[in-house]
Amino acid sequence: MKKMDTSATGSWTLDNKPTSSTVKNSCHPNLKMFLAALSFAYFAKALSGSYMKSTITQLERRFDIPSYLIGIIDGSFEIGNLLVIAFVSYFGAKLHRPKIIAIGCVVMSFGTFLIAMPHFIIGRYKIETSVRQSVNSTNNLSPCPESSPESTRAGDRPSILPSRGCERESGVSMWIYVFLGNVLRGIGETPVQPLGISYIDDYAQSENAALYIGCVQTISVIGPVFGYLLGSLCAKIYVDIGYVDMETVTIAPDDSRWVGAWWLGYLIAGTITLMSAVPFWFLPKSLPMPLDKHDTSCTPEQTRFIKDSPTMEHKFRPEEPANLHQMAKDFLPTLKSLLGNPVYIIYLCVTIVQFNSLIGMVTYKPKYIEQHYGQTASKANFLMGMINIPAVALGMFSGGVIMKRYKLGIMGAAKFAFGTSLLGYFLSLFFLAMGCENSKVAGITVSYTGVQGSSYQEPSLFSDCNSGCLCSRREWDPVCGENGITYASPCLAGCVSATGSGRNTIFNNCRCVALADTQPGNLTAALGQCTSRDGCDRIFPYFLALSVLSSFIISLGGTPGFVLLVRCIKPELKSLALGIHTLATRTLAGIPAPIYFGAIIDTTCLKWGSKMCGGRGACRIYDTSAYRIVYLGLTLGLRTVSFLLCISGFALLKRHVKREEKYALTNGSAELETLRKEENSSVHCEQFIPASDCNPDRETRL
Repeated sequence: MKKMDTSATGSWTLDNKPTSSTVKNSCHPNLKMFLAALSFAYFAKALSGSYMKSTITQLERRFDIPSYLIGIIDGSFEIGNLLVIAFVSYFGAKLHRPKIIAIGCVVMSFGTFLIAMPHFIIGRYKIETSVRQSVNSTNNLSPCPESSPESTRAGDRPSILPSRGCERESGVSMWIYVFLGNVLRGIGETPVQPLGISYIDDYAQSENAALYIGCVQTISVIGPVFGYLLGSLCAKIYVDIGYVDMETVTIAPDDSRWVGAWWLGYLIAGTITLMSAVPFWFLPKSLPMPLDKHDTSCTPEQTRFIKDSPTMEHKFRPEEPANLHQMAKDFLPTLKSLLGNPVYIIYLCVTIVQFNSLIGMVTYKPKYIEQHYGQTASKANFLMGMINIPAVALGMFSGGVIMKRYKLGIMGAAKFAFGTSLLGYFLSLFFLAMGCENSKVAGITVSYTGVQGSSYQEPSLFSDCNSGCLCSRREWDPVCGENGITYASPCLAGCVSATGSGRNTIFNNCRCVALADTQPGNLTAALGQCTSRDGCDRIFPYFLALSVLSSFIISLGGTPGFVLLVRCIKPELKSLALGIHTLATRTLAGIPAPIYFGAIIDTTCLKWGSKMCGGRGACRIYDTSAYRIVYLGLTLGLRTVSFLLCISGFALLKRHVKREEKYALTNGSAELETLRKEENSSVHCEQFIPASDCNPDRETRL
């Protein structure tokens, strides 16, 4: 016979087991360690992912590729996920989840190091230029070489750039290494989210699960803060720092040809990711069940009864032996059961459309700030990291707190997520009104006389003022005239002489400057593009303020929406559902969105650069009005479609909730009737009553 131990306070335990109050108020040390380790892993993967997006323009310029190709590189991360995520989510849930996550972090770090490798094998960065080398050399040639009638009719001049190195660079596309490294990053990141979130939801108290998930998601949003700040720092540093004399570098960070030290950030991010793998090797496969799933004062017989209780259904996950053959046999039926849930399917459709909008917007937002508002890559990344991302982090955390504070159910979480997303959508409409005019570039956005509205055609780069020069229409070596107009090159500005060297070079007697200059002067032009855009500078602070507000409001619904996902499915399908959700959003949003957003942005390019060995390079200047319309229009259009899908989603969810409530009431009544009958028959307590009724303070004969 078991003996009953009574303390002075009246509480007691069976076989010296801890009291309910002791267990309820405690959190297992390994769960705390897992939360810390998972938060660090989320931070590391978010840092490297956001750093990748912060280097978009740097990679475009370094490898001379268009935006759609950058979209393919960015989407390669999701390709890596696609290769393994379904199997990792299903089989990983049955195996040692912490160690699977550790292996993923190691693979992710190797991929990050691989992305940086092209810098060490591609050679030095050669700036696309027309006469700058000649100006700085002992043979100081004129920026405007004389042309013959034949060459003038041809409308182009042979490039003075050396052809040496063309064979090496054309032999293999260095961006392939970046592509493959990002694929490895995607493979390594696969187990972190589905296995990590399901582990927390399995072993955390019911009332704390949403808060824990919110905290982890918040840390994952803090990661991009440091990722964009790292991108801002590296964008200020010249790509070949330490290998070239910076006095000979004649371009500034605001030049469209500037390339920062993009490779340095990947080495730092890879090291941090490798460190994040360490704690997971020391964590156990499973943890003791918390009180709301497993009251430690009850026996194994009671525990078997508890797992059938509808009140614990969303939390309990039975520990099954790892039988690979049986798991493989059950995979298709399990997948069929999951995809047969209409609420889950409509949730997938809504999030896929919203993720298309979100990923496309975030990927090209720093570039949009650069091109539309005339900011440097370093400043655009800094603003993303210090203003936008903290607002998102605060919103994610606040969403988790609101879930806990008001104890929102499935319908409450759905309504809250929809309401915040809709409010953020209406605020985002104001972005369409915050436009800037195009920069004044002679022969591209304005005529040589300064008249705006000139549509770009290649022959329009030539005018009477530069007809006597043997100029190339392919060159982009901008100079800013005293009249505030930018010219594509000193030659196309009609400049006949130059003084100074390096960044201090001044071009004199520029005939084209005289056409639009209303005041007499010496008709000089300085290196670089003109940056005077007073109207745009006044609009930019309002754009930032609205961006912060809309980001915060939209992100408020992030955590409730995520909790909604894990609550609308069966508990044994939780890991697989999270994996399929990640698979679907990565495949149908993460991969295509950057590609078609980039392709549409490419259509607004007004002047393409040229590669050293011929061919089209990266875009040098965009039509800012068209850029704003296609970028914001596509973002808002996709979100409009997602709201239409939500209408049918609410109807399905309402029916699902009513069905679950009816099922719980029916089973609860039957269970209570069984308990009454068994108690009247004097059957042992621990065999039948649920954990909530297994009260040690009740007088019980054993």
